[in-house]
Amino acid sequence: MVILVTGAAGFIANHLIKELLEEGFFVIGLDCLDDFYSIEIKRKNISDLLRNKNFKFYELDLKEPNLADEFEENFDIVVHLAARAGVLPSVKNPDIYISNNINATYNVLELMKRKNCKKMVFASSSSIYGNNKKIPFREDDIVDFPISPYAFTKKSCELINHTYHYLYNFDIINLRLFTVYGPRQRPDLAIHKFVHLINQNKPIEMYGDGATARDYTFVSDTVEGFKKAIQHLLVDLIYNTMKKKPNIIYKSYQPGDVEITYADISKAKTILGYNPSITIEDGLEKFITWFFSNQK
Repeated sequence: MVILVTGAAGFIANHLIKELLEEGFFVIGLDCLDDFYSIEIKRKNISDLLRNKNFKFYELDLKEPNLADEFEENFDIVVHLAARAGVLPSVKNPDIYISNNINATYNVLELMKRKNCKKMVFASSSSIYGNNKKIPFREDDIVDFPISPYAFTKKSCELINHTYHYLYNFDIINLRLFTVYGPRQRPDLAIHKFVHLINQNKPIEMYGDGATARDYTFVSDTVEGFKKAIQHLLVDLIYNTMKKKPNIIYKSYQPGDVEITYADISKAKTILGYNPSITIEDGLEKFITWFFSNQK
């Protein structure tokens, strides 16, 4: 079984690929190694993965069409994690987010068509809920009011995915991620940045009046969610290959910042068996342990 993972040098993808390799999958990684944050961090992530003979890496820009011309391998499922991240930067430079998120996702879907692959797990974002007044957020909430370019690009990608599902019978799961953190987290994100500043006895800047709130998800729980989604799609693939019907039993804020994120994960629990196990306290302890063990 071959899994294609985009954004392979990134934080979440690095954790996910390591687990997929440990479970015996062959993984093809794609990443353009852009300079949104330290390329050295990304190169280290890739070098760690390349020690495994079941991992192959291509440095490719997903914004370029005809990706299928760049490599010969076929694959059974795509995990599309590549994206330009960041809410505030998207307000300043929305065009970059349109090309890196919307155009790139379209090119990935066209690649899947060329390679006859119809299974994808897509990394969407909780930001698409905007300033939703109803909490917790649910998958069936109306998400027509994004408040940042980053958010509208993720919503747009979900719509493109639906179109390919409708036209070409693609099976796609959109996972709306809620603020993922943990070891190897991007240095520009809040928990990593706060720990760094506190360690240096520097002040922390906070925006608004302190009334905002966020759902945080430890990276191991996020990876488990992706693995459950992959398993869900692969079970369907096996049934289709065997030509049998499925018989399954399932057990003053910064511009663009939303006021609260709060996920109702009951649907993910029911369908995917996703059940986060890391509390914010345990997750912070794990992250801080990692942070200090990697200080020079």
